Amino acid sequence: MQFTVVTILIIFGNTILFCSLLNYCFSFFISESYQTGLSGSSAIVCAALSCLLDFYQVRHLIKVEVRPNLILNAEKELGIVAGLQDRVAQVYGGLVYMDFDKKSMEELGHGKYTPMDPDLLPPLYLIYAENPSDSGKVHSTVRQRWLNGDEFIISSMKEVADIALEGRTALIEKDYTKLADLMNRNFDLRRQMFGDEALGAMNIEMVEIARHVGAASKFTGSGGAVVVFCPEGPSQASLLEDACKTAGFAFLPIQVMSSRLSQDDLETMSTR
Repeated sequence: MQFTVVTILIIFGNTILFCSLLNYCFSFFISESYQTGLSGSSAIVCAALSCLLDFYQVRHLIKVEVRPNLILNAEKELGIVAGLQDRVAQVYGGLVYMDFDKKSMEELGHGKYTPMDPDLLPPLYLIYAENPSDSGKVHSTVRQRWLNGDEFIISSMKEVADIALEGRTALIEKDYTKLADLMNRNFDLRRQMFGDEALGAMNIEMVEIARHVGAASKFTGSGGAVVVFCPEGPSQASLLEDACKTAGFAFLPIQVMSSRLSQDDLETMSTR
């Protein structure tokens, strides 16, 4: 019997994921700790989709922009509560600006995604807990309030979107003081919307440890891990690392990989 094997290595920051396809049999290895807010479940589905695109030789037929939707729909069938952002980052790789304006979502069925140069980013660090939260539970209440038309949630979400646009400008202009302010504001808005009970004491502690040494911080996703910018440089990062060790949190430098989209992938991208 002849078998066709497709093996793919995908790297998401500190996560290494192997996906092998042997006549429809998948096997995975992922180095990320469970529920650390680093999109491990999405990474598995994204890798599986990538394997299937190559196995059936249809990568050139499936637009890059719609792949995050395919991944999200698969996760929804598994009962996972989530949005498109993590899936966009995993499909595109590198640094991506995402615009989910209503017109684009209605007309195109997806947002407008703009790859950016990862070298625009300052040095960033990751703090995560070994015993993290369940991000799906954190999502649930606010999502329902949004669907119910809660004015506070809707206006706060709009401000979060505005922060993303301001952050893009700050990166392009290398205004890292502004970037730090935006990171802190992002978390403050999330805290106001979700409340301390939903966010969890451990998640809040990770953010506050960073702020205590003057660093900017926000969640990587919905809890379990925090991304940090130390505007004062390595000495501040060293001080924060010591504080994290004392508190029992892991502290690592972040390496943002360049996009791994192939030429076939790039040719599917919309020019609109």
